[in-house]
Amino acid sequence: MSNVGFSAYAALGSVKPTQVSEKPAQNPTEKSGLAEGFSTFKAALQGAEQTAMQTAVSGADPHAMVEALAQAELVLDAAVTVRDKVVEAYQELLRMPV
Repeated sequence: MSNVGFSAYAALGSVKPTQVSEKPAQNPTEKSGLAEGFSTFKAALQGAEQTAMQTAVSGADPHAMVEALAQAELVLDAAVTVRDKVVEAYQELLRMPV
């Protein structure tokens, strides 16, 4: 299995509803879900790139490279889907009568 630590199915299974509070976050160093998603996305793509470079330079396991690239493709597809949904929601807001 790939050493990239992101699974779209596991990520979707761990989504929980949040409660809106009037107070700001107590700990400013705490990551939000969105920031954590971006860092996971970045780490997955960097891991795939590193694995591909290792395979090209040192002849490492090509199977690991294929797994890492497939995982990166899955992460990228998920990010594009989220982006499309955000754009679609924004366009719906613009269509609303005031």
